[in-house]
Amino acid sequence: MIYSFKGHIPVVHETSFVHPFAAVTGNVIIGKNCYIGPGAAIRGDWGEIILQDGVNVQENCTVHMFPGKSIVLKKGAHVGHGAIIHGANLGENCLIGMNSVIMDDAEIGDECIVGAMAFVRAETKIERRSLVVGNPAKVIKQVSDEMIAWKTAGTKLYQRLPKDCHESLQEVEPLREIPKNRPTQEDFYKTLREFQKE
Repeated sequence: MIYSFKGHIPVVHETSFVHPFAAVTGNVIIGKNCYIGPGAAIRGDWGEIILQDGVNVQENCTVHMFPGKSIVLKKGAHVGHGAIIHGANLGENCLIGMNSVIMDDAEIGDECIVGAMAFVRAETKIERRSLVVGNPAKVIKQVSDEMIAWKTAGTKLYQRLPKDCHESLQEVEPLREIPKNRPTQEDFYKTLREFQKE
């Protein structure tokens, strides 16, 4: 659902997809080929939120801020299921792991990977290409070219997903039996460990 708030109407590029069960409110600008999953809340009621091209905000994520702040999720930022971005800025092509929390005025550099369930404290500045894990989150090493290649491939899947959703997603009644001709789904992406073995 898309909601205006105090005169601000969200701007969503036609190539992007916002799931009907997501809530995008107020001063929000969503660029090209972005995916917003069901249960996501992007609340521009108190400040501006910009999602640059190719960003994905997955199921049950929250993007919000304190009053008067503006935040940017830069090109290709990838926000995993259940993560919270509160008043923080995300660099280009970074990955925020599932159920991570990024607090106010934190800056996540380009091509960083924040591990699942990490807690990044307010005002933390993470240098580009850092691997960050834990609570409180700490940099444990630099992100390798191989890890970035894997992350980028995963994000490209989400950048294609809006087109697929526009073309084929539809509400239906469930089947009562499994049909004999049920289509199979491709194995077209690997876990990082599988990717590293190739």
